[in-house]
Amino acid sequence: MQWLHLLAGNLAFASALALPSTHHVVHEKRRTPVLHPRVRLDPNAVIPIRIALKQSNLETGYDRLMEVSHPSSPSYGQHLAAEEVHAAFAPADDTVAAVKKWLLQSGFSDILPYENKGWLGVDMPAKDAERLLRTEYYEHETPNGNKIGCDEYHLPSHLSKHIDFVKPGVKLSAPMKKRVVKREWPHGGGGRPGRPGPPGTHSNPFPHWHMPPAAHGLPPALQNCGVNITPSCIKALYDIPSPRFSDAVDRMGLFETYDAFSQGDIDLFFQHYAPWVPQSTSPEVISVDGGTAPVAPSSVRNGGESDIDIELAYSLIYPQQVTVYEVDDLPNSSEETGITGFLNTFLDSIDGSYCNYTAYGITGDSPGIDATYPDTNNTGGYQGQLQCGTYELTRVISISYGESETELPKAYVERQCNEIMKLGLQGHSVFVASGDYGVASFPGSNGDEFGCLSGNGQNGTVYNPDYPSGCPYITAVGATRLYENDTVNDPESAMQVNLTAFNLATGVAGTSVPLEFFATGGGFSNYFTPPAYQAAAVSGFLSKYPPGVPSYAVNANSTNIGANGGVYNRAGRGYPDVSANGAFLLTYVNSTQGTFFGTSLASPIFGSVITLINEERTAAGKGPVGFVNPVLYAHPEVLNDITNGSNPNCGSEGFKTEVGWDPVTGLGTPNYPKMLELWLSLK
Repeated sequence: MQWLHLLAGNLAFASALALPSTHHVVHEKRRTPVLHPRVRLDPNAVIPIRIALKQSNLETGYDRLMEVSHPSSPSYGQHLAAEEVHAAFAPADDTVAAVKKWLLQSGFSDILPYENKGWLGVDMPAKDAERLLRTEYYEHETPNGNKIGCDEYHLPSHLSKHIDFVKPGVKLSAPMKKRVVKREWPHGGGGRPGRPGPPGTHSNPFPHWHMPPAAHGLPPALQNCGVNITPSCIKALYDIPSPRFSDAVDRMGLFETYDAFSQGDIDLFFQHYAPWVPQSTSPEVISVDGGTAPVAPSSVRNGGESDIDIELAYSLIYPQQVTVYEVDDLPNSSEETGITGFLNTFLDSIDGSYCNYTAYGITGDSPGIDATYPDTNNTGGYQGQLQCGTYELTRVISISYGESETELPKAYVERQCNEIMKLGLQGHSVFVASGDYGVASFPGSNGDEFGCLSGNGQNGTVYNPDYPSGCPYITAVGATRLYENDTVNDPESAMQVNLTAFNLATGVAGTSVPLEFFATGGGFSNYFTPPAYQAAAVSGFLSKYPPGVPSYAVNANSTNIGANGGVYNRAGRGYPDVSANGAFLLTYVNSTQGTFFGTSLASPIFGSVITLINEERTAAGKGPVGFVNPVLYAHPEVLNDITNGSNPNCGSEGFKTEVGWDPVTGLGTPNYPKMLELWLSLK
């Protein structure tokens, strides 16, 4: 089927184009051959040429974010609408003027502007597009419909710096669509394994445990919090009151992928540990590119990650509601396709401009790293188009997933981090679990048994920082714990659990050596430097409490990791920022009671606290708190400082907790009354 002929009167003049004489250069070129059938596009077929313009002012993003996020700023809390963010980073005037001049001189006057200001468009016959771009257009027959594109195209040399790319071009167009589109919700699978530790099988993981003397005077629900954490324990630890509100604007969001919740399991949790949440209470599920939930309790996708996130959120904020973003179809989220990308398709779905946004030399999703949609090559793949700007993001989002920072290209994560900065400008709070193996990543990461790095003559002794925790526009959440003789009235310690010993004591599978180093993740990024709001805290830690291991200062390209025998980057952004309890949570998976550990517990707890504060601000006629880090670093007194524990791995003791910020538990755990008082005092 040939591309639709649209011989509109206002385009007839274009067939006699006289293009200005200028030097052209190749702007994009296809790197891999086309394998499907194609034919040269009919010269009179009108195609929509869309030109992506270079964005500007990205270097001002941090300062703009501080204007609305720092408590001393006169503009605190004056978050921007999405349209204002688009305008703030819109292409420079000379970029728009130069490209428009080129189009006008080439005979095109009907130029279409775009709302996000990053695009210009012209509908033109194929023969004129080919002359304009010095190329040839083809119609491609693909399993998902006919598309158009070219193998390479040229731009005037003076314009190449102003234009990111042209579409359709090397990247094919979307399939042809009818004028009236039938909207259908996608179907498919979703998720990726999360971070929680293996579940136990006993309600009391310490068979010979005796209630500590100080617990006898506590209510029954709080007497064994040192060995069994429940929502009642969490509320007591952080002085969290019973929620009062359920407004539409303060729903809490949870990111999930591959792992999917079981309604039967979360009902059991509510029944036994949070009876104030009614049975059958269930989150809204938003399917992103084929993600689906819930699943049966016995499903292999019911690994406990989603259950825990939902249970903790609802038990702390109900009657407020929860939204689950279930991301990516089953072939991609299960890693069947071998992709290593993280968050990009989710960010696409909540900001349409991100789909084709360019930064650090990367435009849109990265083939071979990110999932590609429609997923026509895999059984059960999502057959719809990549979702761009389909959904709104909740004010608070908790992400209990991550991976080794070095597994992803530096430019990839820098581009992604810029997008998270833009979300902060709009008043969103993004919380991420900081990892569970101390100063290492997941066991096996980067080919190391313990998840450590090698390089510059070192073998498995270099610390392996987490991503996305290193992004300075995210709030990274570490984990704490009570010990068996502690009560909720005692100070917490850094979460560190020998899971091998725990599993042997409780008869649970999982006794590998790396499990002995299960501890809250923390350290210093190799890709990002300390932001200004954190710089004093990081330098104070390094000068007052210098770690007893050698360090290095990473270069601009992050190619000297481990230089001079160093094991951590003393010039890096430190994480986590804050912490919350992450050990001995009682819950149910596959209708069986078990015990879970990890920063996966901590992130939704802290996100729930901020959700409650947002509700109180909404009731007071104020906006959301947005990006919380600048306020918390300026006022660490509203958190409970943690001064006991460490996060060992990679052949060392890792870092130790100290007074003030440290790369183990950050600034500390929530003190809800103090946090609320502070944020209600801000405009």
